[in-house]
Amino acid sequence: MELNLLEKTELRVQNVLMKDVNLNDIAQIVAAVLELPQQSVLVIDVREDHFCLDILEKTISINQIIGKEQVLLERLQQVPGLTVGTDTVIDSRGIMGLINCDAVESGQIVARTQDMLTEIEKNILARALVYSTGFELEQAMIEDTNSPYLCKMLEERGYKTEFGGIIADSKGAISRKLLEAVDRGFGLIITTGGVGAEDKDFSVEALLSVDPDALVPYIVQFEKGTGRHVKDGVRIGIGRIGLTTIVNLPGPHDEVVAAAKVLQKYCQAGQVDQAGLAAELAQTLRDKLQQKWRGHHGTKHH
Repeated sequence: MELNLLEKTELRVQNVLMKDVNLNDIAQIVAAVLELPQQSVLVIDVREDHFCLDILEKTISINQIIGKEQVLLERLQQVPGLTVGTDTVIDSRGIMGLINCDAVESGQIVARTQDMLTEIEKNILARALVYSTGFELEQAMIEDTNSPYLCKMLEERGYKTEFGGIIADSKGAISRKLLEAVDRGFGLIITTGGVGAEDKDFSVEALLSVDPDALVPYIVQFEKGTGRHVKDGVRIGIGRIGLTTIVNLPGPHDEVVAAAKVLQKYCQAGQVDQAGLAAELAQTLRDKLQQKWRGHHGTKHH
């Protein structure tokens, strides 16, 4: 159960006596008790009767910190030159203050926190956001048929769904919107458009900038630099940041309709099978493109 420390990362050990104490010994013991890398603990201040440590981590597991005060004080007694008495206490603010809980409190807090986090996770996984991208939509040159279609489909699958608006053809703009949506607590984010091979297509690149491990299978490949193509193919994207799954779909409505049939199978207001979704989406869209090519007597897809 990971907890965000929210910048409150200090531990103050008060009412101690020190004589030729090695500060590295203190940091090493604190790191061991809190199950942290040694480089993540630093003694940042030493005064006459206390010293202060900084935990150089943004998050910590509740089990690493809760109720550890007595154990930590017992271990600190082993540091040569450091005297820990009956009035020695550890003081902290925010999440780190959980170190002072007793055994009974610890169990109750862990249970309550687990229940709370489970409910938060459930709510996040049930929320979906749909974005459209493209200059032609921004300028109202064409109608956005994809977003209403996807929003309706996701509502029917149990999601609380919102339309996030139209994003400009910009890697930076798209990546910012994705991160904003993650911060707002959406478990599923879908973008349409911007997955092509032209110089205005940035959806997949934006996804990779926020999730370098995203799955980005090709649905068609061709020689780079052919015609308007500045990339070597058309790809879709399926990424994940924390609980949030991000899906980059093409822009043509018939391809979105084909993709939606796969999304209905994998997206049901819960954790999404990223690999399964990526493989089946890519194959479905490849098949769709082949049907379109046959129907247009071999004309190229743009």
